[in-house]
Amino acid sequence: MPNQTVTRYIETDKSADSILKILQDPRNIPRWAPVFADAIEHLESTHYRVTKDREKFLVDVLIYEPARCVDYLREMPNGIRAGAYIRVTPRPKGGSSVTMTVPVGPTSTEEQVAEVVVSELDALVRMA
Repeated sequence: MPNQTVTRYIETDKSADSILKILQDPRNIPRWAPVFADAIEHLESTHYRVTKDREKFLVDVLIYEPARCVDYLREMPNGIRAGAYIRVTPRPKGGSSVTMTVPVGPTSTEEQVAEVVVSELDALVRMA
């Protein structure tokens, strides 16, 4: 059975706080994850409306700052809530490691999703 998710990570000299600051503001998503979103609109509380290729869908942004976790969750076609699970871990001698896990969609391969995740992690680090 093929994997249902893809997990990739990147290590950087950028601080965990600088990475987390970008992740905590969903309006940054189109800049580092343009495959996922063209625009993000805050609705209320943790709820946002994402526009991608003129399609709109809702996302909850859940932040647990003490553990440096940011999750972007949406209702998937099979009724399950899932999305991007991102963890930012400080490295012992400075910098950080950023880990992202995302689902493999029904029309994507594991390799395609992995390529996108690596690209997004690179873009995120460049923004920090």
